[in-house]
Amino acid sequence: MDIKDIQNLIKFVAKSGASEVKLETDDIKITIKTGSENDRGETTYIQQIPTMAQPQMQMQPQASATQQQQAAPSTEVTSEATDSKFITIKSPIIGTFYRKPSPDKPVFVEVGSTISTGDVLCVIEAMKLFNEIESEVSGKIVKVLVDDSSPVEFDQPLFLVDPS
Repeated sequence: MDIKDIQNLIKFVAKSGASEVKLETDDIKITIKTGSENDRGETTYIQQIPTMAQPQMQMQPQASATQQQQAAPSTEVTSEATDSKFITIKSPIIGTFYRKPSPDKPVFVEVGSTISTGDVLCVIEAMKLFNEIESEVSGKIVKVLVDDSSPVEFDQPLFLVDPS
């Protein structure tokens, strides 16, 4: 994870109103807390700790590795064939992916939908907060890569968009 990803994560957490977000990967652990300690009413703390292999920590990466192995074949085939012309929209946070704003409403976008920058594509629930995920590109939805009500990881591909 580079500094730009961390800065984007901080901005997203501050914008979402979450009080604390923890992100753990194999090599780093980041905790972002917001509080009310400065003039603007928000404080951001970042803690980046190299993680050591511990018995409890080893169980979680194995589960996510299994999930990644199951998702990898379809992602690899799609990305090899389409990387050159399609843009991948990825999840900015960890949470549960929803295609609809509520169960009785229609989905935000379908395959074939034309989208513009700023259009809401889905919501991701994280810590009881529903975060609207907006498009950063204009184009046409080619493929939805995640099933409704499925858990998603940070930076996991969600949609393929044809920008032409």
